[in-house]
Amino acid sequence: MPPPRGTTTAAASDGRLADDWVHWLLDAARARLGMEIAWVSLFSEGRQLITSATGDLDAMNVQEGMSAPLAGSYCVRVLSGQLPPVVTGAARDPRTRDLSVTSDLGIGSYVGAPVRGQDSRPVGMLCCLSRDPGTQLDGESVRTVELLADLISDHLQHAGPETGRDLAARRARVRAFLERGAVEIHLQPVVDMVTGAVAGHEALSRFPAWGGDGPADLFSEAAATGVGVELEEVAVRAALLEAGRLPGDLTLAINLSADALLCPAVVDVLLDHAGCPLAVEITEHSPVEDYPAVIAITRRLRRAGVAISVDDAGAGYASLQHILRLNPDVIKLDSGLVMGLHTDRARQAMTSAMVAFAGETGARLVAEGVEEAAERDTLIARGVRYGQGYLFGRPRPAGDVLAAHGR
Repeated sequence: MPPPRGTTTAAASDGRLADDWVHWLLDAARARLGMEIAWVSLFSEGRQLITSATGDLDAMNVQEGMSAPLAGSYCVRVLSGQLPPVVTGAARDPRTRDLSVTSDLGIGSYVGAPVRGQDSRPVGMLCCLSRDPGTQLDGESVRTVELLADLISDHLQHAGPETGRDLAARRARVRAFLERGAVEIHLQPVVDMVTGAVAGHEALSRFPAWGGDGPADLFSEAAATGVGVELEEVAVRAALLEAGRLPGDLTLAINLSADALLCPAVVDVLLDHAGCPLAVEITEHSPVEDYPAVIAITRRLRRAGVAISVDDAGAGYASLQHILRLNPDVIKLDSGLVMGLHTDRARQAMTSAMVAFAGETGARLVAEGVEEAAERDTLIARGVRYGQGYLFGRPRPAGDVLAAHGR
C-alpha cells in the first residue's frame, strides 16, 4: 500500500520534489484549470513515481509515493505523440477509453506537460486530472501547465541517478530493435460517408516484438533516448512498402512529426514514393520549433504530388495555429469535436465553421473518431463528407486489408 500524502518516501526523497513549493505550484495549476488533482511524477526503469500530489486524491485513487507502469499511462502517449497534451471526454475518446488507467483513476479529462532534466530530455511529467469531461480546457490550459512544468524542471537541479544512469543502454536497446525492422503496418479506412466507399487508409505502426503497452511505449522510449526520428523513419519506410500495393485511387496517409519531416532521409523516401497517392499527416502534439523550415518541406512535397494533412482540428488554439500556418490539403476534425455531435449545438456550430473554412481554403475535411450512425448523419448534414472511426472499420493488418481489395 503506498504511503499517504505527506509521508516521506524513497521516490520523493530521490526526486527532491515533495516540498511545499511544488505543492503550491500544483494547487495553482488545479485552480487555474479547474481540475480535481495534480501531480508530479518522475520516470525510472519504465515506471512513473508520483513524488508530489495535491487535490482530492482519494476520489481518484491517487497517493503520493505510488508507482505505476509508464507503458499504461497517458504520460507516455503524450510524450510519444499518441495523445495531445490535453484530453477531454477521456471515457469516450477511442484513444483513451479502453486504457486501464482511465477506469482505474476515473479519468474524464487530463492535461500534461513534461518535466525535463539538464539535457532537456523528459524525466517526468506534471499532470492535472479530473473526473469530469473537461469542456473548459483549451490551448491556454496547455500553456499554463507547460509553464509550471518548466518551473519545476528548473527546480529539479539534475535528474536523479536512477533516471539518467542507463540512458546509453536504453538507447542501444531501441536501436537494436530498430535494426531488426520488426514493424507491422495496420490500416484504418477513411470513407466517403455519403456513398460508403473507401477513399483511403491511414497507416498505423505496431511493434508486437517490443512488448509493453502498445506502440506508445516504444515511441516514448525512442523519444526519451534521442532516437525518436530514427523510429519514425523505420515506421514510414514500412508503411510506404504498402503504398504501391493499394488500388491506384486510394490515398495512404502517414503520420510524421515535424522533427521527422525535417530529416532529409525521411523526405527522400517520401519523394521516392510520390508516384503513389500519399498524404503526410503532420502530428501536432509536439511543438513545431521552426515553421518556415517545415513549410519549405511541405511545399516541396506538394510539388511532387504528396498531400499535407493536419489532425486535431477543433481541439484548441494550438491546432488552429497549426492549420493557419501549414495551409493543409486535408483537415481532420478532432474526435473530441465529433463525439456527441448530434446532441451538442456548440459542436455542430464549430463543425459548420470548419466546413466553411475548408470551403474557402480548398481543403478536404475528414472527421475522426466517428462511432455512431447519428454522428455520421449529423456530419453529413453539416457538410462533412469523409470520416474515419470504428463505425467504418478498426485498424487491421495491412495484409488483411489488401486481400479485401483483391491485392
